[in-house]
Amino acid sequence: MKTLKHESIKAGHRKIAFMLLCLFAFMSLGAGCTKGLDSETQEASKRVTMNIWAVIDDIDTYQTVLSDYQKLHPNVQLNYRRLRLEEYEKELINALAEDRGPDVFLIHNDWGGEYMPKILPMPASTKVAYRVVTGTIKKVSTYQLQTEPTITLKTYKEQFADAVTQDTIRQVNVSPKPDSTDLQPRVIGLPVSIDTLALYYNKDLLNAAGIPNPPEHWGQFQEQVEKLTKLDAQGNIAQAGAAIGTGRNVERSTDILSVLMIQNGAEMTSDRGDITLHAIPPALQDRLDQPPATQALQFYTDFANPSTKNYTWNLDQPDSLDAFIHGRTAFFFGYSYHLQQIRAGNPKLNLGISKLPQIEGNPVKNYANYWYWVVSKKTKNPDTAWNFLQYLIKPETSKKLLDVTKRPAARKSQLSAQLNDEDVGVFASQVLTATSWYRGKDSETMEEAFQTMIDDVVTGKNNLRDAIKFAVEKIAQTMSGL
Repeated sequence: MKTLKHESIKAGHRKIAFMLLCLFAFMSLGAGCTKGLDSETQEASKRVTMNIWAVIDDIDTYQTVLSDYQKLHPNVQLNYRRLRLEEYEKELINALAEDRGPDVFLIHNDWGGEYMPKILPMPASTKVAYRVVTGTIKKVSTYQLQTEPTITLKTYKEQFADAVTQDTIRQVNVSPKPDSTDLQPRVIGLPVSIDTLALYYNKDLLNAAGIPNPPEHWGQFQEQVEKLTKLDAQGNIAQAGAAIGTGRNVERSTDILSVLMIQNGAEMTSDRGDITLHAIPPALQDRLDQPPATQALQFYTDFANPSTKNYTWNLDQPDSLDAFIHGRTAFFFGYSYHLQQIRAGNPKLNLGISKLPQIEGNPVKNYANYWYWVVSKKTKNPDTAWNFLQYLIKPETSKKLLDVTKRPAARKSQLSAQLNDEDVGVFASQVLTATSWYRGKDSETMEEAFQTMIDDVVTGKNNLRDAIKFAVEKIAQTMSGL
């Protein structure tokens, strides 16, 4: 009896010790107990560290979402790091090359071609461990391995804006054999938001000029710019109607010219991915004597030509955003992310935001500019990484982020709720008609080529035809082999 009692006490001590161990694990790691789990579940529930690199939002923006995800997966430690825009890509490329890069990171929508070799396309499903509580009277925290399908291509195309699916669905070689090729469409990244180019305006300057409403079409834009532009006795620009016409001192000049070309009917690239903006599209060859892109470049640069009635800007002007903030220009082309900068720079500015002007009679076309999340090919935890991104794009999760960031939604169903928002409504209203075009390997070279093309025309260094020719030759080099 004494031996049985002694063994019973020892068993009781072991039971208590085991319960305390589980409690300690739950409190310190949130990991729960793994005793009795199969080997695969035990492996999946081991401690995982996920490094996340971002460039546009501080951790405060994502803190709630990160905490919510960790409640579902207590074994996952999410380390969020925001880098400055000017250092981001250089640090990212170096870190990935040196195997110290993040598991999950942001890329710009025109970086996809460059980063394809460095990222992991979305799998058909993910298998991760979830924390669950079992039992009724005696509750135990443990883990359950769950296999979850990722969003299908069909659903992705149905639920997300066209601009997003055009950028993030790429042909990927899925062949298991290194010496063979089997190209199939795969999702390479997922966005929460998408931005569109719009027209900011100074209400006080428009009121003073007797202009009740901003322009809807480019013809109206020309007329209003002429009224708003003021020259001094020496012919210098005292007040600009709009910051447009040059390359390097106009914020996002590449985007403004690109959307003018697209609105005018230019086909920027072929189905094969070759650059074709310099050509007249087959459908327009009977109607045009010069490429739509050439017409757009002429229209754009005329605003920096002193011999035209549209003259309002030149290369001696300051940065276009600074000029608008300080009340030196009536119109500024920008994105929703510019709003915070403008308000911070001049809180008293009587600010208005309107839709991007269109070519009257042509289909509505807008321009997209945004970032999306990708998974590094070198991550040691691909299932967890992609599971996290799937969590980010869930409607209930993305809404939390959109409410904080005030950016237009990438998911179509969330746009209608944003339309009446004073800050984001205009940008959200343009998402469904937005597009972009560059899918090469070097967006920096593309932008440099566009800015040089613009400024060469403005300075008279090149005529329209040759300026476009040289730009196309430079950009084509970044698109070969795609």
